[in-house]
Amino acid sequence: MSELVTGEAVALELRPARLPSRALAVLIDLIVAVVVYIAVTVALVAASASLDDAAQVALSIAAFLLVLVGGPIAVETLSHGRSLGKLAVGLRVVRDDGGPIRFRHALVRGAIGVIEILMTFGVVACIASLVSARGRRLGDVFAGTLVVRERIPVGPSGFLPPPPPWLAGRFSALDLSAVPDVLWLAIRQYLTRMHQLDPQVGWAMAERLASDLAAHTGTPAPQDVPPGAYLAAVVQERQAREARRAYGSGRTEIGPSPAARPPGPAVGAQGGYPYPGAPAAPWAPQPPVPYGVEAAPGVARPGVPVDGVSSEKSSEGPRPAVPPEGRPASGFVPPA
Repeated sequence: MSELVTGEAVALELRPARLPSRALAVLIDLIVAVVVYIAVTVALVAASASLDDAAQVALSIAAFLLVLVGGPIAVETLSHGRSLGKLAVGLRVVRDDGGPIRFRHALVRGAIGVIEILMTFGVVACIASLVSARGRRLGDVFAGTLVVRERIPVGPSGFLPPPPPWLAGRFSALDLSAVPDVLWLAIRQYLTRMHQLDPQVGWAMAERLASDLAAHTGTPAPQDVPPGAYLAAVVQERQAREARRAYGSGRTEIGPSPAARPPGPAVGAQGGYPYPGAPAAPWAPQPPVPYGVEAAPGVARPGVPVDGVSSEKSSEGPRPAVPPEGRPASGFVPPA
């Protein structure tokens, strides 16, 4: 498996094609090319019977270069790396970064393929493919390409768990430009598999990744945030920046700014990120507020006036509604 990381911290899983499948695809392409070459040669011989020997040799060389060299180059360029043989076997030629190839990639592969496939009967290509870790021949090495498998079994994709809501936007000021792609890939692999790891091993791995990430960002990781939640929040921040860069520079989140958000809890399980140590504080009922103690604005409590109107009648009779200054009295009195 060859994994590449994009700007959105998404790993591209590329399965390199091995020698048997590549050899079968090349064999199919050669059979088709030889059949076309024979047909073109017969047509040229019939059409140039009246020409001299030099002209016939020049036409045969031109037919060879056009069919056996230019044909594969044109087919791979127009089909973005899928010749007839590769289409039948389920292969495709892509760049090293996973993108589609262009004319220059197909030209380099075709030019070197004449030497390592046609002139040496594929011996050089087989040796290079066996030696290479990703099964590349010399044409792929010089062109910066890779032959991958397209027909692969579909498996469950890795799910990146979201960070706790109270961490949203907290790391918007981090400088993520110095973080390498290898570290992003390691963080992503940990987040997708953290629930399958031993708790102690997973906690130590998260702490190590958090320290590496903090070393590249220049800002120490917060002590009140579990390392797994910290990693998930930073990954989400990076994805949000990439989305804003691709679709617009404005803020896309709804709600108060990160500075106006209340700080989140420091302990307890938050969004599937357990924090070992002290559990969350249990809830305790609040004692009743006696009459005469001011309540929170807009909250009705027994015996406490809200907006100038009492919510309970005392033993001396209904209390008159005392409106604040500048507001007319409504005339409403609670029933007995």
